[in-house]
Amino acid sequence: MIPKTLIEICKKRMEPYACEGFVYGRGPVTPTIMIVGEAPGETEIHNGIPFSGRAGKVLDGFFDYLGVPRDDIYFTSTVRSRPYKRVQKKSKENEMVEKKYNRAPTLKEQFAHAPILDYELGHVKPKQIVTLGNIGLQRLLGRKYTISDVHGRLIHSRVRKLKDLDTNEWTLSEETYSIFPTFHPASIFYNRSLEKEIYSDLDHLKEILLHNQQS
Repeated sequence: MIPKTLIEICKKRMEPYACEGFVYGRGPVTPTIMIVGEAPGETEIHNGIPFSGRAGKVLDGFFDYLGVPRDDIYFTSTVRSRPYKRVQKKSKENEMVEKKYNRAPTLKEQFAHAPILDYELGHVKPKQIVTLGNIGLQRLLGRKYTISDVHGRLIHSRVRKLKDLDTNEWTLSEETYSIFPTFHPASIFYNRSLEKEIYSDLDHLKEILLHNQQS
């Protein structure tokens, strides 16, 4: 769906940064939900399937709870390549080896891939956008929003988009979107207490989706 020329432009813009692979957005043109995540991880860049790693399995549980099949969801992310950092670690043989670990995308990396998400927002017609974690939330609404403050709230707003390809500046979309922020599914790996808050958010999201069906 995304023009190949646009993808090549964004890949070129991403070259200076420590990122690898590329994962395409996936889903129907008129989805029940558009998921806006952070960036693919190691599993996703190898199989090309968004949210197919460990966090994706947790996310599948969220979808089951909502009663929304994956076929009704459009998956995208702020950055489409895997940002990584190199870390020296000791192997089982007590030798120092270098490994790649996932990290959050920087602002410059978000700018580099911004045209792709901008294009998707203009061509996919989601009934509801769901952002996961701070990166997806702040990509759309700005850094004054934090997931700890606004998770579980329905926000109607214009969203940030790249002003033009020659500058790293945001402007605002003409269209207003319905955005529902919640925690990233990976967050419960580090803080199990967040699971209760996430399911409380999902209860609210269920009500919103039901209202969307009826309207």
